[in-house]
Amino acid sequence: MSNYSFLTSCYINSKANEFKIAMDSMLNQTLPAEQIVVVCDGQISEELSNLIDEYSSNNQSLFTVVKLEKNQGLGLALREGTEFCRNDIIVRMDMDDICVADRCEKQIKILDENSEIDVVGSNIVEFIDNVENVVGSRVVAEEHEQICEYMKARCPFNHMTVAMRKKALEKADGYKHWWLNEDSYLWVRMYLVGCKFYNIQENLVMVRVGKEMYARRGGYKYYKSERDLFKFMYKNKVINWFEYQKAKFIRFVVQVLMTNSVRQWFFKKFARN
Repeated sequence: MSNYSFLTSCYINSKANEFKIAMDSMLNQTLPAEQIVVVCDGQISEELSNLIDEYSSNNQSLFTVVKLEKNQGLGLALREGTEFCRNDIIVRMDMDDICVADRCEKQIKILDENSEIDVVGSNIVEFIDNVENVVGSRVVAEEHEQICEYMKARCPFNHMTVAMRKKALEKADGYKHWWLNEDSYLWVRMYLVGCKFYNIQENLVMVRVGKEMYARRGGYKYYKSERDLFKFMYKNKVINWFEYQKAKFIRFVVQVLMTNSVRQWFFKKFARN
């Protein structure tokens, strides 16, 4: 099977114990990574810094640690990290999530056997504190046509689950900054340059969430970020005028008018299983 580079990023709020669990889940893959790229996005805790140094010193040929002087945000941190990925396939995961053991083997197999597919993701389960405390799951569309239709209303991939071809990422001009929506912005641009998508209908990543998640997805700034993204989609004919207006209305209600508790109920009822 093809070699791949695993790409992740950490920042000042990243926790060493969560990073260790996530990293160990990558190191124990049935198809191990040929390279692990860790981007330190600005200052991080001394404990986490020491842990990263320990991992990298124990296996210098495997780990590539990229240290940014100042925090750039996830999009720009991943853009920087992409430059250091030496393999044709890049696998993403957030530094506090957990991969199932055969996640990468299944995704690389899809890419190896289907040369037309550029991005492959999966479904997720969400947990709080420990993996036994499952609070939800997120199922995404499977086939390319379904994913493109799904994109018109919601993010079509669980970002922390994707494996993608580096040449396809570069064709779309890579990761860029878009506040809390750098992944959705990327998928739209990849769609516009003709990339092909697929989602494995299995939970290949266990995602750590917190109670503050619903507050983070509210407020006028978050609404503006998503509204502007749909405006970009409308201008590029990904969606029509009616779909643009519908998306704006729903997000204004959910992100601006709803309280955090009501938003939490809404997400669990309509956006999660």
